[in-house]
Amino acid sequence: MRFAHIADCHLGSWRQPELQQLNLASFKRAIEICIEEKVNFIVFAGDLFDSAYPPIEILKETFSEFRRLKEARIKCYVIAGSHDYSVSGKTFLDVLEKAGFCEICSFEEKDNKISLKPSNNESISIYGYPGKKSGLEIEDLKKISLEPSNKFKILMLHTTMESAKGNLPIDSIDIKQLPDAEYYALGHLHLIHENKLSDNQYLIYPGPIFPNNFQELEDLRGGGFYIIDVNGYVKITRKEIKLKEVLPLEIEIENALTATDKILKELEKQNLKDKIILLKLKGKIKQGKTSDIKFSEIMDRAKEKNAFVLLKNTSQLKTEELEMEIEVSDIDKIEDSIVEKFVKENPSNFNKFLSQLINSFNLEKQEDEKRLIFENRLLGEINKILDLNLKCS
Repeated sequence: MRFAHIADCHLGSWRQPELQQLNLASFKRAIEICIEEKVNFIVFAGDLFDSAYPPIEILKETFSEFRRLKEARIKCYVIAGSHDYSVSGKTFLDVLEKAGFCEICSFEEKDNKISLKPSNNESISIYGYPGKKSGLEIEDLKKISLEPSNKFKILMLHTTMESAKGNLPIDSIDIKQLPDAEYYALGHLHLIHENKLSDNQYLIYPGPIFPNNFQELEDLRGGGFYIIDVNGYVKITRKEIKLKEVLPLEIEIENALTATDKILKELEKQNLKDKIILLKLKGKIKQGKTSDIKFSEIMDRAKEKNAFVLLKNTSQLKTEELEMEIEVSDIDKIEDSIVEKFVKENPSNFNKFLSQLINSFNLEKQEDEKRLIFENRLLGEINKILDLNLKCS
């Protein structure tokens, strides 16, 4: 038997049209590979969509790909993830199942226990339990059992395993707290993780089909999935999907007034054609402010050089003092204008910290990170700016 393990497609996630389409193209390429490799079935370990109710255009394209799989007689087994999960239990995954394009793994809850029912495909039994928002599935997973089967068992979960989370400050579950299976098909963590538990027992995170944000593009450069052969032994094969080259550009900025020219000169040195450009600006601005950087001009130049898309990240760009001009005609400067008005109406020595404090709110809450842990991280950034001793309780 040969099957594919796909997770974290997040179809519909990107706001940029180019990257939303590239995400979809990566998904289509994965389906093509599965058909070419003649897999018997595919397990989708959560977050097929980025939300429980994806855009209609994304749905149309997705249904078209599942129709191709059905025509190729490739069965699909699906669980919901933390993004396409719905408290009501009803999502567009149900519509896919109703159309005959997939089977959602089922379970039964009784007497505070959860029994997972097998979906059988010849010599293999597939079990699954959905992911939920904020890691709420973890307590449930401690109560699951598998209905008996003497077949090769796949347990499909969308959660955080202790062996894979590293230093992430999120809840996790240990493999010892789960029922035995030959293959643990995981989703949720956007990383590539292969854990050989024994000669014929694996725990695998395939990572996303396509990176889901700036940092993932920088770290992963592309997506992928696994094809697994079961023939008295287990053989795993990684299939990479990298449809566009990623070009990271990290530039130190001290003078925002001359930064545009500096960035443009760096772009001139590079071959941008058909590449995803990751423009990361860092440093402490001593002259001007972030809004003095003409990002529209930079974007235009990247397009002229036929870049596929340019993304910018200014979270590591700090300012020493607050200096602002009102230019509300430029949407990028609206925030500056509001702050400037406040400063004029409320003169105070504290105002010199405002720009840095605003930048500190670029800190993002990690998926499944507890509120208290996130707040302490945020307060830690504020401590550095204000030299205070704050603690969240």
